[in-house]
Amino acid sequence: MNKLKTKYMGLELNNPIILGASNLVRNTGTLKRAEDFGIAAIVYKSLFEEEIQLESFQLDEKLTEFNDLHAEMVTIHPEMEHSGPDEHLLNIRNAVESVSIPVIASMNATNIDSWVKYARLLSETGIDAIELNFYQIPLDFNKTGSEIEEEQINILKEVRKSITIPISVKLSTDYSNILNFIKRLDNAGANSYVLFNSFFQPDINVADEKHIRRSNLSNEGDYKKSLRYAGLLYDNIKGDICSSHGVFHGEDVVKLLLSGASTVQVVSAIYRHGLIQINQIKGELEAWMESKNYNSIDEFRGKLSKNRLSNNPFVYRRAQYVDLLLGSEDIILGGTNSRISPV
Repeated sequence: MNKLKTKYMGLELNNPIILGASNLVRNTGTLKRAEDFGIAAIVYKSLFEEEIQLESFQLDEKLTEFNDLHAEMVTIHPEMEHSGPDEHLLNIRNAVESVSIPVIASMNATNIDSWVKYARLLSETGIDAIELNFYQIPLDFNKTGSEIEEEQINILKEVRKSITIPISVKLSTDYSNILNFIKRLDNAGANSYVLFNSFFQPDINVADEKHIRRSNLSNEGDYKKSLRYAGLLYDNIKGDICSSHGVFHGEDVVKLLLSGASTVQVVSAIYRHGLIQINQIKGELEAWMESKNYNSIDEFRGKLSKNRLSNNPFVYRRAQYVDLLLGSEDIILGGTNSRISPV
């Protein structure tokens, strides 16, 4: 019996470890190796509508840069059109055919019609589910948070009408009340929630006075906000919870499953340590389960969620901060077993 088997959005997975969307998945050889190392499912690199639009604009610019250069020469290029999402769709089909584990497509779009159009096209490639990337980065001073949320809920509803495969929603933390928003998404037909998105944040080189791009890899321990919200959501929504951001070790997975997550996504751990880290995480999870005599993940998933903590229901609230101040001798330092000694 495989102790690590679990379900995510109705999909049967060999374990709860999913390879998140990244450039790692662009090579089918890498996908096969990830499967060999024990990854349970793959989220394919996102389809970005803005990227397609930019490429199309750049092609038009190139094709027309010498137009009307001469009275008898309208253009020097043949009539051509940008292929749109065709290359991305072909790559996903190749990914689906190259592995036997579930493949989940990821997408970002700019308006409701595009969300529906691309979701339908992606669903026709043979994928097992689709992940919609929703986020809230305020840019418009006149738009309220509730308007943004309502727009995204309407997008989900329209996408839900157009496809039959499971839908996951990957979210940022920047909503005024993410618990309420997820509950509304749950009622609108989402099948799971990925907590949380990692975004590029602008930085500045002060010597050159220019914006620069830095690595956006997460660090060990960055999963704690995901752990908090998994613990608050468990048993309160119909959809599954997938924890992301800073999952590096089997112990991290154990914590997130105990809080209520069904699965986790890993990316930075693979970039930093290679695909072998998948097997390492799996082994550590299985060893912990054996040490606790658990024969399945369902036996302990959500055990330390808010609804299950009858002895300490306040652990997921801010009162935890007060508790730490009053009982500082119990604070664990830096993920180690070292503790602060009482004065």
